[in-house]
Amino acid sequence: MSKQKIVILGGGESGVGAALLAKEKGYDVFLSDGNMLQPKYEQELQDHLIEYEVGKHTELRILEAVEIIKSPGIPDDIPIVKEIMAHNIPIVSEIEFASRYTNAKIIAITGSNGKTTTTLLTYHLLKSAGFNVGVAGNVGNSFAREILINQCDYWVLEVSSFQLDNCYEFKPDIAVILNITPDHMDRYNYNFQNYVDSKFRILQKGDANQAFIYFKDNPAIALELKQKTLPQKHFPISLNDTIDNGAYSLGKDIHFRLKQNGLTFNLAPEEIPLKGKHNQTNIMAAVLACLEVGANPESLREYFKTFKGIEHRLEEVATINGIRFINDSKATNVDSVFYALDSFDENIIWIAGGIDKGNDYDKIKDLVKQKVKYLVCLGIDNDKLFNYFRNEVKIVVQTDNIKDAVEQAYEFARKGDIVLLSPACASFDLFQNYEDRGNQYKKAVGKLSKLDGVKRD
Repeated sequence: MSKQKIVILGGGESGVGAALLAKEKGYDVFLSDGNMLQPKYEQELQDHLIEYEVGKHTELRILEAVEIIKSPGIPDDIPIVKEIMAHNIPIVSEIEFASRYTNAKIIAITGSNGKTTTTLLTYHLLKSAGFNVGVAGNVGNSFAREILINQCDYWVLEVSSFQLDNCYEFKPDIAVILNITPDHMDRYNYNFQNYVDSKFRILQKGDANQAFIYFKDNPAIALELKQKTLPQKHFPISLNDTIDNGAYSLGKDIHFRLKQNGLTFNLAPEEIPLKGKHNQTNIMAAVLACLEVGANPESLREYFKTFKGIEHRLEEVATINGIRFINDSKATNVDSVFYALDSFDENIIWIAGGIDKGNDYDKIKDLVKQKVKYLVCLGIDNDKLFNYFRNEVKIVVQTDNIKDAVEQAYEFARKGDIVLLSPACASFDLFQNYEDRGNQYKKAVGKLSKLDGVKRD
């Protein structure tokens, strides 16, 4: 009896992880990538005797599959995907495929912003509390790879809209939607509702046993909930209203209230390791998820003390001559930049730019006028960003070099100011990814101490 054939489209972490899991589960596996593979992934495929091709998609081989696992970075409008759809071959995401092979409880976290912070905080708190827990998805290793190498009782998954797009039976025990604001509009035909629908796929198979944690103040979430009847247990979080079954903060303290067990739990500002209102919502979501799986609330206070913020998200890089340098390279959309600007009271020299994803800068216009002294545009094509803000801040300069951007910002800055890299855009015009952009920024900041003759007030 011949094995069923599965084809993997895309040979990055997601695709190779799915290929390894499919091979382990007895499928005949073929991986196809239109580009070259990273050497480490190519070696893995060879070591596990998995057939693959690079630089092309051989239609005849791909259309033999009983199922296609499509990597999240591949859009639906490329020719091979259209051909697969025309032949009615099922296409699923790696998250969907991997979830078939675990009986562990899953906490899945999505949102336009804050996913990684919330995911890593939830994982840290549960791990510290002694839970047998793993972390995967859009952060760290792919879920499929983790399923292969680790046997966990709980999984905390960061899931993007791209990963959810091809999920159909995926049903996390706890589903978290942190917020929904315009992002990736180029991928969703510049239709915001398409993007909202993608995020809400995290709830599509839910029932009364599934917990749903969400930020009720977010307009897109609030509107969607008015139009839907959802069977899940609801745990809203808010920065505007008191909540009797969820969490809220009307000032500095964060309050948790759970009806089912009469739990009342507060966190004071000094117990909270992360800055900004947006991080209050991240903390609320993480703690509620931990409480829902049975973590001891009083123990969580201690575990907060050992949590470190994530790299490239409001990361303190250095203080030079009284000027603080902040790396927020992970801020690839306007909403993230809003949160970043709102986190500081000091004057800001803002470094932004890259590949625009359909950005609407109106929502940060007032905040930029209020807080930004100078804007340094970093990218190959800065015209939209430059033209929008040229009359809103004192000086706007353009560069396509991270070293020049950092040096220009340093020249503009004075003691007590903040130099903030918070791009609002994708990084692929000048960098491999946002991590590469953040690392190059930190490297450039590290060289500033060698500069001579820069006057400081």
